[in-house]
Amino acid sequence: MSRRAICTRCLRPASACICQWIVAIRPEVELIILQHPLEQHHAKGSARLLHLSLADSQMHIAEKFEIECLRSILFATEKTTLLLYPERSEGQNGVAESPPFDARCLASPDQLRLIVLDGTWRKSRKMLYQNPLLQSLPRLALNDMPSSQYRIRKAHRPDQLSTLEASCQALMLLENNTEKYQPLLAAFDGFIRQQQSLYEIPG
Repeated sequence: MSRRAICTRCLRPASACICQWIVAIRPEVELIILQHPLEQHHAKGSARLLHLSLADSQMHIAEKFEIECLRSILFATEKTTLLLYPERSEGQNGVAESPPFDARCLASPDQLRLIVLDGTWRKSRKMLYQNPLLQSLPRLALNDMPSSQYRIRKAHRPDQLSTLEASCQALMLLENNTEKYQPLLAAFDGFIRQQQSLYEIPG
């Protein structure tokens, strides 16, 4: 039996390749995606498209990272490292309160590193719980966000964004640039339509 051809760039079956939606953008803020292993091969996931679109971004896959490995990811340089996550959210019992976010760091976006957890809310909470180093980071919380266009995966609330949407919104905030990431958000809409067509998901 022959194996399905796999795109070596997006790592999806050739028939479901998403490379047409990649938009080359160079962020000022360094983006690092920590992906839950169960998201790695999820057909509807948005993190791979995000990673391929943003120059010099990183993606690391694990639920619980070795401490020294995670330390080397988070603190590789002298940049200020922020975690994209609500300041407090349901289900965070046993999670240390995050240090305060110093808004003065917004003056130099090229000196910022943004950590994004890719997974469902339940998975991301578990990643936060199992990796105390993440709990030590100041958090960037997104408030008053537009409704998600991520209509191919279930969300509990309209303002719960996909990894790609949340990251774009955070980068627009940190870089004070609302236009830079619009092409990627527009391409994301095309990605969603593609998934709806491939998997017969209603709009």
